[in-house]
Amino acid sequence: MAVNAYAALVPHAGSPRACLVLEDATTWTYADLDDRSAAFAGALHRRGVGPDDRVVLQVAKSADAVALYLACLRRGIVPVPLNTAYTAVEVASLVEDARPALVVDDRVLADLRAQGAPLRELVARGEDDPAAMLYTSGTTGRSKGAVLSVRNLVSNAHALIEAWRFSPEDVLVHVLPVFHVHGLFVALHCAFGVGAVVRFHARFDAEAVLGDLARGTVLMGVPTHYHRLLALPGLDRQACARMRLFTSGSAPLPAAEHQAFAERTGHRIVERYGMTETMILTSNPYDGDRVAGTVGFPLPGVELRVVDDSGRPAPPGEPGTVEVKGPGVFLGYWDRPDATAASFRADGWFVTGDIGSLDEQGRLTLAGRSSDLIIAGGFNVYSTEVELVLDALPGVAESAVVGVPDPDLGEQVVAVVVPAAGTTVDPETVLAGCGDLARFKRPRRVVVVDELPRNAMGKVLKAALREQLR
Repeated sequence: MAVNAYAALVPHAGSPRACLVLEDATTWTYADLDDRSAAFAGALHRRGVGPDDRVVLQVAKSADAVALYLACLRRGIVPVPLNTAYTAVEVASLVEDARPALVVDDRVLADLRAQGAPLRELVARGEDDPAAMLYTSGTTGRSKGAVLSVRNLVSNAHALIEAWRFSPEDVLVHVLPVFHVHGLFVALHCAFGVGAVVRFHARFDAEAVLGDLARGTVLMGVPTHYHRLLALPGLDRQACARMRLFTSGSAPLPAAEHQAFAERTGHRIVERYGMTETMILTSNPYDGDRVAGTVGFPLPGVELRVVDDSGRPAPPGEPGTVEVKGPGVFLGYWDRPDATAASFRADGWFVTGDIGSLDEQGRLTLAGRSSDLIIAGGFNVYSTEVELVLDALPGVAESAVVGVPDPDLGEQVVAVVVPAAGTTVDPETVLAGCGDLARFKRPRRVVVVDELPRNAMGKVLKAALREQLR
């Protein structure tokens, strides 16, 4: 079926309704956003960028960044958002892999904005045509481009709007980055889909966000955000009197903070679960028990199972690997048919790599990750990527990178290194050698040991390391 993602996701395009309210109180209407996105669409067209071309976006969070993303959807162009914290070395590697028609940084964004004449024609696409690509390591290894379809984006937006009761009267306090599924797709698509207002914060500042809760109705955040809000004495029921929904994702929310937030504000945070490759899969209910430490029930259209090592369904309460099917499951990894095939069972179920259990009612609880994924401040850090940098440093024989609990970030990155024979390793030198990694990936601490703990097969026992480092 022919469809255009922009038309489906922004049905109020052209409306005089308020859309984005910036921190300086500047207001963009839906008509303003439509005009700017059409202007960017024209600029991209004049640069020779067309349907199915990839465009890498590494730009600061702004209304223009959102408009450029929407311009790509208008024209069937595949946006590839990159974390603004990535270094030049990291960006170069991803650009080499993505082979984009254009790389947009803040300078190029300004050039595009100055190029004038709008192009309003929307390019029709099939539901299974690519709509966006985001880099992720999936469950292990180096970054891979997860290709999301028009169906993935549109179906998930519609499911969340229904599940979380979004309406045109909502005001979303937007504090998330727009290079990530959470901030770009989950948050903005829900608001745009109903014509709601978005109070658009360039970054998370706890004091500013607390003040904005009096004007908002919805906040989507990560555990680090709620930890920082709880540190403010002004967080109370009065401050949240107008709010109707708080959601948390991208990392586990400690049960104690879930309870503390409820006691202070009268609101129980809705925890949910998703991945770049699958969009949002489960959510605690809008109406009904929101059980701390669980991520709720599958959304409509999502099939979810937990299987043991032999692939058989695990009994209620027993942990196993979480596998899913549904309209949000991605098309596959860009230019990596091997990785795509390895991520799916023969019967079509996607293997998430997460370990979880289902209770008798079908509520999912996550127990951990089968990969060595670390989630620091809501951002994914893949230990293999950091270890490759560490192992290349002079004097380092081998390394292991693990996440340990952190009250602010959820987890912090810790590097355990073994010096090469006859050498010594200075932790500060090791930290300095990680300068080509984004700041959130860099170890916060370096521990030097004589050897790494291993099992009989020679595999490093990271669980043992994590326990020692607690």
